[in-house]
Amino acid sequence: MCRGSLLLVPYGALLLLFLLPFICSQTSIPENNSDCTLSCGNIGISSPFRLKGDPQHCGNRKYELACEENVTVLYFYNRKFYAKAINYNNFTIRFVDAAVQKKDNYYSIPRYSLTPSNFSYWDPYNNYSPDRSYSYTTRPIIFMDCPKPMHSPGLVETAPCVKDGTYSSNSSLSNGLRMFSYSILGWNRSISSLDLGESCEITQMLMVSPSLSVEDMHEHLTSCEGIYSEIAHGFELSWFDQACSTSNCTEYPCLFPIFYFSFILGLGLFQVVRFLFGFPCLIALIIYKCKRRHLSMYENIEDFLQNNQLMPVRYSYSDIKKMARGFKDKLGEGGFGSVYKAKLRSGRLVAIKMLGKSKANGQDFINEVATIGRIHHVNVVQLIGFCVEGSKRALVYDFMPNGSLDKHIFSQQGVISLSCEKMFEISLGVARGIEYLHRGCDMQILHFDIKPHNILLDENFLPKVSDFGLARLCPLDNSIVSLTAARGTPGYIAPELFYKNIGGVSYKADVYSFGMLLMEMAGKRKNLNANIEHLSQIYFPTWVFDQLSGGNDLTIGDATEEEKKIIKKMIIVALWCIQMKPSDRPSMNKVVEMLEGEIESLQMPPKPFLYPQQMPVVVTGGSSSTASAASRTTTTSREIVLIADENSHS
Repeated sequence: MCRGSLLLVPYGALLLLFLLPFICSQTSIPENNSDCTLSCGNIGISSPFRLKGDPQHCGNRKYELACEENVTVLYFYNRKFYAKAINYNNFTIRFVDAAVQKKDNYYSIPRYSLTPSNFSYWDPYNNYSPDRSYSYTTRPIIFMDCPKPMHSPGLVETAPCVKDGTYSSNSSLSNGLRMFSYSILGWNRSISSLDLGESCEITQMLMVSPSLSVEDMHEHLTSCEGIYSEIAHGFELSWFDQACSTSNCTEYPCLFPIFYFSFILGLGLFQVVRFLFGFPCLIALIIYKCKRRHLSMYENIEDFLQNNQLMPVRYSYSDIKKMARGFKDKLGEGGFGSVYKAKLRSGRLVAIKMLGKSKANGQDFINEVATIGRIHHVNVVQLIGFCVEGSKRALVYDFMPNGSLDKHIFSQQGVISLSCEKMFEISLGVARGIEYLHRGCDMQILHFDIKPHNILLDENFLPKVSDFGLARLCPLDNSIVSLTAARGTPGYIAPELFYKNIGGVSYKADVYSFGMLLMEMAGKRKNLNANIEHLSQIYFPTWVFDQLSGGNDLTIGDATEEEKKIIKKMIIVALWCIQMKPSDRPSMNKVVEMLEGEIESLQMPPKPFLYPQQMPVVVTGGSSSTASAASRTTTTSREIVLIADENSHS
C-alpha cells in the first residue's frame, strides 16, 4: 500500500544527501576584513552588519549600525535603539528603546508604539522566528485606558506606575476625568476576547521578547517592576529572510542553516532504504494528485461558465497566443500572474493576464469573471474576453497606455508628473468606480484590494479600478460578510480584518483602503519641503489631523491657493475614510459627495485612533516653540510630506 505522506520524508531526505555536497559547501567568503570594525563595546560586529564609517566592502549597508560612546546603536524608523545582543547562530538581534532609562526607572516607558504591523516584507528586519516554526520572536504588551474599572482576566492595573502623583507615559487624563489604566500581554486575539466596552482606548503597544515562559510572564507582569524589566530586556528581530534574499549560498547558509545539517543528514541515512521502495509509489501518487487537481479546477470553472450568461468573448489558447505574439511584450507581473500587451484582429490594443498558480478550485479566475464580467462602468476596467483550456487560463482587458497609478504617485524616471488638479480628478473617478461596485449592480461587489497598483490609467488618464482576484459578491441587503482570513495588501487593509471587536467586515473595508490611497495621492504631488533629506519621510495622518484641527495652515511648496484647497479637501476626506471603527467611516456615496462639494462644507472627523502604520515622531532642530512644526513621522512605504506653517507659532 502506497502512503505518500510517509514517503515524502525519505524521498526528500535522500535528495538532500545528493544535493548537500553542491549546496553551500562553505558558509562564508574569505575576504580581507582587517580594516573592518569587529566590535563595539561587548557586541561583536561581523557580516551582514557593519559600523558607520567602515569601508565599502564591510558588511551590508542595510544592516549598518553606529558605535556611540562604546554603545552599539541602530536608528530604525528614525528611532534610536541600543543593540543588547547579536546571535549569529539563529540570525537574531535584540534591541531596547533608547528612551528606556537604566537604574530601574520604572517610568521610562517608550513614548511611541512599535508593533509588528509596522514591518513590511521589504524591511531588513522582521519578527518571524528564523527556525521556520511559524512562531514570532516578539509578543506585544498592550496598554489601554478605560473610564471605569475593568475586571477581565489577564488585565493588569498599571495605575501604580505613576511618578510624583502624576500619570506615566502610558496613562492619560481625558476631559479632566481619571482614566483607569491597564496592560495585557498577548496578540490581537487577547483583545478580541475581552469585553472592553465602547469607551476603552488602546494607548500603546510595545514589543517585547519574553525572558520567561508564557505562564511565568503573565505572573511576572503584575507589577511596574515586572513590566519595566521586560521592556528593558528588549525585543528580538530576525534578519534571516532578507539575508537570504539578498545573498548567495557562499555568504550565508540560507537554504539549510548549519544547525539543521546534522539532523537532516541523520534522517537521510535512516530513510534511504525506505526511499528505494517508496519512490515508485510516490511518483504515481503525485501524478494522480496533479491530474485530479487540474481536473477538479477545470470542472469548477466550466460549471461556472455554463451556469452564467457572460458578456465577454471566450477565446481559445491559440487565439490568445497569437494575439500576444508569443507573449513577447510583457507589461508586468502581479500576485495572480503576468500581463502581456496584445492586439485583436480589429487592431484594438488589449492587455492579456495569464493567470499563474491558482487556488485549488480556480477561485481567482471565477472572482474576476463573476465581477467585472457582468458590469460596465467608465471607472472600472472592462473585461473583453477570457480563455479556459485545461490549466491555461487568461483574461483579456482593455489596454491602459498610462499604466498604473503607483507610477505617478511615487516618482519614477520617464513617467509624466501629474498636476494637483489631475490627481484630484483621478481620485474622484476612483471613488465613483468603487461607489458603483458597492451600489450600482444587482449584487454588491467588495474589492478588498484597493491600492495604487490596481488603479489603471487610460490614454486620457481616466482611472479604472482593476484586479478583482480577491473580490467578494454579496447581496445588497447583507451588510456584513464572513471571511476566513484577512485579505488585501499590508498598509491598505482595514483594521476590522484583524481586530474583530471593532466591527464586522463590510464595504467599509474598501472605504478604508480608498482613504489610504487618497492620503498618498494628496501628499505625493511633489516634494513639499525643500529641506527634507529623504523622500520616505512623511507626516503621519494623526499629526496632520492635529495641525488641521488646531487651525494651522499647510505650507505646500509653490502650490497655488486653489491647489492648497484641493489637497486639504483630499486630506480631510481621507481622514474620514481611515477612521478606526467601520461605523465612523462614510459610505462611498458620501465620499463622492464630499469630494464634489466645497471644502468649506467639510467637517473635521474624529482623530484617527491606533492607526496601523503609526511611526514615531523625531524633532530635528528648531526651538521648542517650533518643535511641532519640525516634527517628522516616517512610514515604511509611503511618501507624504506636509509642513505646518511655522509662522502660526511665531
